[in-house]
Amino acid sequence: MRAVRRAVVAFLAAPLIPLGLTVLSEVREPPAPHPATARPGPHAPGAAAAPERDRERDREKGRDRDKTRDRDRATCRTRVEGSRATASCHNPYPVTDRVRLHVECARWWDVDADSAPVELHPAGYVQLSDRCWKEVRSVWVSHDPVR
Repeated sequence: MRAVRRAVVAFLAAPLIPLGLTVLSEVREPPAPHPATARPGPHAPGAAAAPERDRERDREKGRDRDKTRDRDRATCRTRVEGSRATASCHNPYPVTDRVRLHVECARWWDVDADSAPVELHPAGYVQLSDRCWKEVRSVWVSHDPVR
């Protein structure tokens, strides 16, 4: 009896396997972009001129991208242990950097935490920590150079 039941199940399940693979292959293929919203790729004509136009526009507005790069920022490493998040920051640059730790908690009822800004002087080191009641969803450090 058991052998007959297994044979019937195998006989009925065998046609479903190719059907499942077909559906899976249809789901995995990305949809074709709509021509009205498609963006040109990096090899399209005129695509190489776009960064140059952006640089010219920034120069006209008085912004220089080389000055606003991520240099002169403290290097920070974040660590999550249970419900506690810690950031260790070191400033190897000759300008003061103001750092803040931001902790986003996983539970909807758990209040997210933002630390007070701490000025990190040249060659300085600071360790910031905060916690959630339960799990931590994400942690990041924001920088604000002191001028």
